[in-house]
Amino acid sequence: MVSGVRAPSASLGEGAARGERTSSETDKRRQILEGARTVFLASGFDGASMGEIARAAGVSKGTLYVYFDSKERLFEALTIAERQGLAEALFHLDADDPDVAGVLTRLGHSYLTELARPDHVAVIRMVIGATEKFPRFGQAFYEAGPVQGVTRLTTYLTRQVGAGRLVAADPELAALHFLHLCQAGLLTRLLFAVGEAVTAEDITHRVDEAVRVFLAGYGPEDR
Repeated sequence: MVSGVRAPSASLGEGAARGERTSSETDKRRQILEGARTVFLASGFDGASMGEIARAAGVSKGTLYVYFDSKERLFEALTIAERQGLAEALFHLDADDPDVAGVLTRLGHSYLTELARPDHVAVIRMVIGATEKFPRFGQAFYEAGPVQGVTRLTTYLTRQVGAGRLVAADPELAALHFLHLCQAGLLTRLLFAVGEAVTAEDITHRVDEAVRVFLAGYGPEDR
């Protein structure tokens, strides 16, 4: 009877300990990625060293190598985390929301606001700079971000086509059209650091026009 009582207690204790370790490991990994982000943005992939990253992250080199056995794996993990976070934040769409114009307007505003952030532009430049040497970096970045965002928007548009609120033979292409209408050359300008900073007024104008043109092309014929 005594051992029967003690066994569940020990099991619960072990489970709690495992949970604490998992949480601690997640925090440590996040800490390393934040340090890596600082160093990679400042020095680029080629200029960064694991020693610098360990110092920026506040961990020992030994600890760093426990989590990431090479600079390449660390860079790839960072780029995936960057884009996944963006896709999660921007493309959380309610497929049953019938207010197509409202959904697209909100998405357009958040999309361009994030796109125009200097640190986001810097991350894109960083990945482009490393992709020629390591093509998988670009692929990982693309699949974690743009592909996920387009997939989520496609799901929303497909539901609206089914409900008769939109007419689109290819909802995925329609999703790409909307996103490109919103940024319409803006990303290229930002990557080359050309022109003035993007203002809230500029974003509003771009999004309003993107929604207008999109609905003119994909809205129901009897609207």
